[in-house]
Amino acid sequence: MGGPLGVEVSVCYALPPVRGKLTHGAPLAPLVWFKSGGAAEWLFEPADVKDLSDFLYALDPSVPVMGLGLGSNMIVRDGGVPGVVVRLGKAFATVEQVDATTLQCGGGASGILVSSKARDAGIAGVEFLRSIPGTVGGFVRMNGGAYGRETSDVLVESEVVLRSGERRVLSRDDLGYTYRHSALPPGAIVVSATFRGEEGDPQAIQAEMDRIAAAREESQPLRSKTGGSTFKNPEGHKAWALVDAAGCRGLRRGDAQVSEKHCNFLLNLGSATSADIEALGEEVRAKVKAQSGVELEWEIQRVGVAE
Repeated sequence: MGGPLGVEVSVCYALPPVRGKLTHGAPLAPLVWFKSGGAAEWLFEPADVKDLSDFLYALDPSVPVMGLGLGSNMIVRDGGVPGVVVRLGKAFATVEQVDATTLQCGGGASGILVSSKARDAGIAGVEFLRSIPGTVGGFVRMNGGAYGRETSDVLVESEVVLRSGERRVLSRDDLGYTYRHSALPPGAIVVSATFRGEEGDPQAIQAEMDRIAAAREESQPLRSKTGGSTFKNPEGHKAWALVDAAGCRGLRRGDAQVSEKHCNFLLNLGSATSADIEALGEEVRAKVKAQSGVELEWEIQRVGVAE
């Protein structure tokens, strides 16, 4: 049967009771950086970890579940996302110092919050998180990184709630990290992570954060509706250079455009649909393959169904 705002619902199911907030047909475009795409069949914002665990345990196993952070590296397709989208709110946006080099961070904490708390505590080594527009949950799942560092360099362990509702603590090695990828199973939600850096001087840490922020400001279209880095860097190559060499800088499809400032970024110039943005990305991949023989892999998550 037809679902809210284009979401196709293939099965009927009852939802378990929750203490948090459960919204039917929640528009996702306002929650993602591209500002495009359809609705979540259900959007769940749990009150705490137990609320999430109990909900997933009782939820029909056939219902798909997806986590949503800041929506910075994601295309939500125009037909929306069937099942349940889980978004961790303020209860999960916490950062606490454990010892001289260790932080315990909620899955909903932003990279800016984590790096700022680390600076205040004199913990160096996590400054790179300042430059990644996402949350701890996304960093852990995608092995997020920038400026020569990535999550696997600083992660000790992470607590996740599996699709079954089981709570489990996974070490860095359990997550099977590779470049921008982990072995975390679909439907699992990262609720916290422990990061370990090294003792450092808060002023020096702030200086490094300022350097990273300035470099990002200079090279990336930060004030645009974008999804961040679009394609993974292939072995031995920079994705942006391959895109540029294929003549794709500034390429447009409707209101979707390859950024002229950094051509591994796609932009929504105004009213681009998610279909426009994804099709532009596929056109870029085809042009790069034809020009260089290299097949670019998407780094941006593409979720949901076409309209």
